[in-house]
Amino acid sequence: MGVFSWIANNIFGTPAIMLGAIVCVGLLLQGKNVSQVIIGTSKAIIGFLIINAGSSVITGALGIFSPIYQQVFGIGSTAISNFMGQDTFTNQFGSAVAIAMTFGFVINILLARFTPFKYVYLTGHMMYWVTVIFAGIAVQATGGHVDFWPLTIFLSLIVGLYWTFQPAIIQPLVQKVTGMEAVALGHTSCSAGILGYFGGKLFGAKKKDAEDLQIPKQLAFLRDSNVITALTMGVLFLIGAILVLNKHTSEADALVASSGTQNFIVYVLIQSFTFAAGIAVVLTGVRMFIGEVVPAFKGIAQKVVPGAKPALDAPFLYTFAPNSVVFGFLGAFVGALIWMAILGSSVSYVFVPPMIALFFHGAVAGIFGNKTGGIWGALLGGFLCATLLAWGQYVMVTFFIGTTIPDTALWAADCDMFILGPIVGLLSKLLLLF
Repeated sequence: MGVFSWIANNIFGTPAIMLGAIVCVGLLLQGKNVSQVIIGTSKAIIGFLIINAGSSVITGALGIFSPIYQQVFGIGSTAISNFMGQDTFTNQFGSAVAIAMTFGFVINILLARFTPFKYVYLTGHMMYWVTVIFAGIAVQATGGHVDFWPLTIFLSLIVGLYWTFQPAIIQPLVQKVTGMEAVALGHTSCSAGILGYFGGKLFGAKKKDAEDLQIPKQLAFLRDSNVITALTMGVLFLIGAILVLNKHTSEADALVASSGTQNFIVYVLIQSFTFAAGIAVVLTGVRMFIGEVVPAFKGIAQKVVPGAKPALDAPFLYTFAPNSVVFGFLGAFVGALIWMAILGSSVSYVFVPPMIALFFHGAVAGIFGNKTGGIWGALLGGFLCATLLAWGQYVMVTFFIGTTIPDTALWAADCDMFILGPIVGLLSKLLLLF
């Protein structure tokens, strides 16, 4: 029993080691040499630890952002409090997430091998975040009283099915954009793309195609998600800070005093760039460990599933409609600002605009919206995407993930997760509470 306990605590109970072991096994199965195995395993572990470090940075910046807009909208208490947080959650359930990713991929491979749905999901970072968010929902639904293996098996089935059927659902629309059958979209912006496609079809004007326009070089920065995140959060932090400085309430004064000897405006601007830096750090970590996980998975998939269609990250679509990417983001950004004001004043919820999702999902919605409705379809697609993100975040944080990892859901959860979240929560109660 001592050996099994040691393995449980130090391998299964240590997510970074668990993930490294999975990558190591995958590389060994592919016949990689010793050097490649050591490099791949080490980078996977380092990348995972970088993610945790970046998550702490983001949480710290959000700890300033939320109180500012609580004062702006006169909200008495934060929408998220007394929650577990990403670090604690990862320590307790990170190994279940890592194993569920692996088992889920195996399920995806088996379904691709033995069913007509030949799609192999290869967007590694979305594999990770989908599993994390669904885990957060499942743990809250069970009140935290869920054993390791039931949670792992449940998550494996859910994500395995999602990774197989999501690319299949949107593939007919992808073919209309790309003209190709051999490549699919494997990304949680699927629902945003569908909304954009049918929204553009109903309300757009196809004759005014966004791709016929020339985008000025001065607006090239709109295609850099890091810059967009920093600038947008900077504007939001700045507006909120100016309003707080003019509040003159005891709570507002205490918030201003929290900047210490530093000017409050300078302080919040630094926080906006800190938020963007935290996301950049997380994405760096994700790219590092996914860069090792995906090749290990992909090599196995190619041997097992002849004729498989790779389901790839959203940016592969951008080259087919680069102008639509910009219009989709603009529509999403404007929509986020509108819903931020409405949610704050109507239901007392501080909507934190998830800039990564607004960019990447808004871009996908814009591409499909332009396909059916031209420029107006692209803008409308982005706006519909923002609508789903805003109300989805409110529902998710308030009802489904508020006690576990709302800090992560504020920026990492997105369109498909918001649609499937209530279903995952219901299934968790039905299947895991027994």
